Amino acid sequence: MTSLPAPGGKKLGLVIDLDTCVGCHACATNCKEWNTGGHMAPLTDTNPYGGHQDGVWFNRVHTYEVSDAGAATPESRTLHFPRSCLHCEQPACVTVCPTGASYKRAGDGIVLVDESKCIGCKLCSWACPYGAREYDVTEGVMKKCTLCIDRIYNENLEERDRVPACVATCPTGARHFGDLGDPQSDVSALVRARGGTDLLPELGYAPINKYLPPRSKSGGGSIPPAEAPAPKAGVWALIDRVLTR
Repeated sequence: MTSLPAPGGKKLGLVIDLDTCVGCHACATNCKEWNTGGHMAPLTDTNPYGGHQDGVWFNRVHTYEVSDAGAATPESRTLHFPRSCLHCEQPACVTVCPTGASYKRAGDGIVLVDESKCIGCKLCSWACPYGAREYDVTEGVMKKCTLCIDRIYNENLEERDRVPACVATCPTGARHFGDLGDPQSDVSALVRARGGTDLLPELGYAPINKYLPPRSKSGGGSIPPAEAPAPKAGVWALIDRVLTR
């Protein structure tokens, strides 16, 4: 099985705002377009316009109708929930890999797949509780989000463009990229200000990516960190149920 590197200081990841995501799927579409020719290319599509479609998508957006019946003033809303690899600090997908194909980089904390070592056994996909692994039936290997390492480190791009494709294309600014290992970074400040949280924290995988909870419609402002929904309450309870089916 594959071992993890010693924890480092730099932890690149995403902060996703569930309040401003409108479910337009621009992140998923631009991710597909960029990565079809990027580090993990190709991203196979099989029979895309017929029955029994199959393919590789690093970003997916799920939409739910949710309500908090236990609240003093019950609220209902449409929630759009983007899902991709969370680049966990303790990734089960890495530790179960029998060949070392799945690995976590010490320098920036990004979890990647070395296709030359992958045997397509799918152990990583079974171990990942977030459903973030994609099996390419044509290539016979596992693939996943890379945080667009061929963009974020590409010095031929303008500095403002050195962000993942999903972040660059989001029309509402719901996706933020940065170093969550730096408490002074913009993304770390955003997590503190909005009560950002891990997805399924009770599992102990310590995702780098964070989610910002929806704002209260009745209150008119951001939910302060002390009042942010607990992982098992409201919106988070719904997401928990969906992911653990």
